[in-house]
Amino acid sequence: MSAPGIDPRVLDALQSASSLELFQLSTLIERLLADPRRIIAVRKDMHLGQTVRFVDWRDGSLRQGKVVAMRETQVTLQDLQERKEWKLPYAAIEPPQPDPAEHAQAVAPEPPAAPRPTRNDFRCGEKVAFEDKYLQTVVGTIVRINSRTATIDPGDGTHWRVGFALLRHVVDV
Repeated sequence: MSAPGIDPRVLDALQSASSLELFQLSTLIERLLADPRRIIAVRKDMHLGQTVRFVDWRDGSLRQGKVVAMRETQVTLQDLQERKEWKLPYAAIEPPQPDPAEHAQAVAPEPPAAPRPTRNDFRCGEKVAFEDKYLQTVVGTIVRINSRTATIDPGDGTHWRVGFALLRHVVDV
């Protein structure tokens, strides 16, 4: 018996091991393969529709398949050669190489958000605008400034108390 990629000395040692020793080794290997860190190491760069290489348990050869579904402990692949679906543990998948485009996006810093207006950006008598709860733009004059809000008079007899972050200056043309 020979397996591709396995050291012949390891195979000889396994051939001479007792059934009990092989069973103990098998349970130890199963526990190691079920370790979530190993699963995450394979899953982190894998996505649906991706082509990956996997081990065919029948003969130990590497085949190519497309990722159809990803579950907690196993992945479903469609064999590109036979068009057959395989449900395999993540340990049977060759870890995919990280996508350089995704890595570049992850490394690129996001542009800083525009600074939100604060109390210090407004004065009484300035003309400002904001959107009400119906998304209608209301334009008015600041008549009072409190610690968190400004009181706006739109000129129709009503007054609005609006947070500074919602206000924007209106430039008269």
